[in-house]
Amino acid sequence: MEFENRLIVITGGAGGIAREIAKLLLAQGAELLLIDPSASLLAASAAELVGGARVRTVVSALESPEACTAALAGVDRPIYALVHLAGIFRPDALDGAHRPLWDATMAANLTNAFDMAAAVRPMLDAEVTCRMVFASSLAFRRGSFDHIAYSAAKGGIVGLVRALAPKVLVNALAPGIIQTGMPAHMLEVPERRERLLAEITLGRFGHPREVATVIRFLLSDDSSFITGQLINVDGGVVYS
Repeated sequence: MEFENRLIVITGGAGGIAREIAKLLLAQGAELLLIDPSASLLAASAAELVGGARVRTVVSALESPEACTAALAGVDRPIYALVHLAGIFRPDALDGAHRPLWDATMAANLTNAFDMAAAVRPMLDAEVTCRMVFASSLAFRRGSFDHIAYSAAKGGIVGLVRALAPKVLVNALAPGIIQTGMPAHMLEVPERRERLLAEITLGRFGHPREVATVIRFLLSDDSSFITGQLINVDGGVVYS
């Protein structure tokens, strides 16, 4: 029960990876605050979890520093960790018509990461070494020709992680193609699906649990000398 009595905040709390990490953490005694902009999906996720009063939810898009602070308003105890999985993944192109999407993508993938880190930091437990884990992406490691803003935002996450690392243990993951709703629009195109599969050494897409177990490691005492790192979880697409 490594996480017993430890409060962990998870943004993007209704997503596939968030549900899997929530299950793993609850099984080890954690208390969770799940934050997501979708009330219906958040309620469905919470109903799926076996945690009872150890699972609290907040509906928020984390669209501003004030919104991030408000999302934590009900927290009445020190926070052990922030797992920031919130984000959007929408196709774009390099033209003026997509500038609004650039702004929205930066806000929902990078700016809210800064704002959440700032909101959480003064609430961290001073008695233990706390953690922050952020989601970068294979799109940053390789680039994604039709997700320019997303690729750039996920690169920004890595810079943020390395800048924050001296104060707490702060790390990032770079998931590849994981079987969640986020990459569904790409996998619906047979040619692209096959091309993506061909780039993966293991010859398959990842399961959300395979990302969640790496997050659990980074939250655990086993990661006590790891900070400022980006860990690929992509089945062997990138080797450095």
